[in-house]
Amino acid sequence: MSSRAKNANIADTGGFEATLDRFFRFRSMGSNMRTEMFAGLTTFIVMSYIIFVNPQILNLPDGTGLPIQATTTSTCLVAGVMTIIMGLYSNRAFAIAPGLGLNAIVAFTLVLGEGLTFPQAMGVIVAEGILITILVVVGLRRYVMDLVPLELKKAISVGIGLFILFIGLVNGGIVTTGAGTPLALGNLRGLPVLVTAIGLAITIAMLARGYRAAILIGIVATTVIAIILEEILSTGQFGPGVAQVPTTWVDTPDFSLLGEFSFSFFSQMGIGVAILTILAIMMADFFDTMGTLVGVGSQAGYLNEKGELPDAQKPLLVDSVAAIAGGAASASSATTYIESAAGVGNGGRSGLVAVVVGILFLLAMPFAPLVGVVPTQATAPALIVVGWMMTSVLSDREEVTSDGRTVRTRGIDFSDIEVGLPVLAAMIMMPLTYNITNGIGAGFVVWTLVKVFRGKAREVHPTLYVVSIAFLIYFLRSYLGVHA
Repeated sequence: MSSRAKNANIADTGGFEATLDRFFRFRSMGSNMRTEMFAGLTTFIVMSYIIFVNPQILNLPDGTGLPIQATTTSTCLVAGVMTIIMGLYSNRAFAIAPGLGLNAIVAFTLVLGEGLTFPQAMGVIVAEGILITILVVVGLRRYVMDLVPLELKKAISVGIGLFILFIGLVNGGIVTTGAGTPLALGNLRGLPVLVTAIGLAITIAMLARGYRAAILIGIVATTVIAIILEEILSTGQFGPGVAQVPTTWVDTPDFSLLGEFSFSFFSQMGIGVAILTILAIMMADFFDTMGTLVGVGSQAGYLNEKGELPDAQKPLLVDSVAAIAGGAASASSATTYIESAAGVGNGGRSGLVAVVVGILFLLAMPFAPLVGVVPTQATAPALIVVGWMMTSVLSDREEVTSDGRTVRTRGIDFSDIEVGLPVLAAMIMMPLTYNITNGIGAGFVVWTLVKVFRGKAREVHPTLYVVSIAFLIYFLRSYLGVHA
């Protein structure tokens, strides 16, 4: 190539970068176009495991749930569109996708537990998204943050983490129903559980070595190993088309699940139970988002001297609308991902990072057939390690309060009955009952009761009394003969 052509190419690139910079202002943030795009690629790689895991969760363990290909399309579509909107509207490097944990609530709590249809369960998610959007628009987010004690916020996150971890153990065949006990160690001689063990070893090894894409590498490597072993042994222990070389690598995206939601869950569950369920999911979603925005924002240098995120209303609004979009597309509630920190760690600062992530999710839609060959045993390790990651909130760490103060918080003191007992109740009830509402309700009720019994009734927020009484009625509704 001649020097004139090279100079022309450089000028063209500079002109394009300057055009992007006028909108995203990444140069003033200490970045450049190449760094932003590489950061976007990094974030996508780190969080793209959800493309495989979300359809597996919503397909249910017996495969009677939402179809894999259509759910993959919805997952990529919601993640792609909402992440692009996040980048364009907030100009922040936050990426969005259906939340791991929230999808388990849909599949195991609402569908398998409460007996809702998937359209009804997605209607719950849409309602939750509408509620949280209203709270953001009217500026009540600080009120909600101050309402719930910090320890219960941590318990909600850990409880969902244990819930996810437990699902991973069950899906992987490591834990099963016991003959004389509720639970027992699974049959470790079959090929599926061997695949889970191999996948877990690979994923842990990648994490231990510091690979950011450890979860994705684990899923892909485990799937390849499962295909090879099944090809050699021909056990037939996986479902049709699973752990086999795909006959089709790309296909037209399946948009059949768009708009498949219903608000008839109110009549199915009863008004009271439905409202409490919506509130429980809303709180889980809300606190997770706030923690993610502050955590990633701190790493990216978004926070001001008070530890506040300027223009927080913008990313919060996009995140809440994403919950609505996720439910409306049958992809489950979409939320801001902590994995956004991966791109920020590589120098990404502006909304261009998010736009790149969103485009890559959209480009992934035609590859849905590849998701169908992934066995649940290959995604089980992802659930296990993500569940472990969510328990980290119990460690000593820095927390940013709702008024912008940065404080060093200690881990949960389980020897203190005022804190340890309600936190344990919330954490344990979620995985053991496969129901997030039960866990949050137990935490609220026990917290309030212990405070009252200790003569500290005035320390409980008045609204917390109302919520606790509502949850108490929820637990006693069968005994009281009340259809909540």
